[in-house]
Amino acid sequence: MTAKEVMEISPIVPVIALDNVSDALPLAEALLEGGISLMEITLRTQAGLKSIEAIAKSMPEMHVGAGTVVNAEGFINALNHGSQFVFSPGISQELMSTSKELGVALIPGVATASEVMLAQNNGFTYCKLFPATVAGGVDALKAFSGPFSSMYFCPTGGVKLSNLNDFLALKNVVCVGGSWIVPNEAIKEKNFKSITRLCKEALSSLGSESP
Repeated sequence: MTAKEVMEISPIVPVIALDNVSDALPLAEALLEGGISLMEITLRTQAGLKSIEAIAKSMPEMHVGAGTVVNAEGFINALNHGSQFVFSPGISQELMSTSKELGVALIPGVATASEVMLAQNNGFTYCKLFPATVAGGVDALKAFSGPFSSMYFCPTGGVKLSNLNDFLALKNVVCVGGSWIVPNEAIKEKNFKSITRLCKEALSSLGSESP
């Protein structure tokens, strides 16, 4: 998959930190039931890689990739565990080179005009704006649309139900990322039905006025 194809799978990218591998498949099922077939599982926890592996092996209908990938080692580990794509909170020559060498989609994180230029000049036209609301949010993306008209973004960080439509209304926004749709508390309590409800609530709100 290309970065474009990854970002077009779902308008909402759940950003997930799992503490237990046993929660991976029930969570994937809950997301699918809620209408979302894309997961970004972060490598912030020890369960991250094994969770990616479990989903990749057992649920081919779910597109699973790694998040919080910050170097080539993490990129390769993610790929070896079945990751189909990689999200990073930042951008580096190391990550971009690894993506090209392995032929695996990288959605690098950018927060400034200089970082957007670095991505663009290396052929990465699909990026994560992170941390989105801290980096200027909707206003920053509107400003980027002038000098960087060929660049597209997945704002992540501070995105929630109340502002996701503000982001998705922008022409240079393909999807949004967020953890609000997969609350840690719900995962710990194994309340996966509530996650399905959150997915359906978010998807049904698309294109409507913000609550």
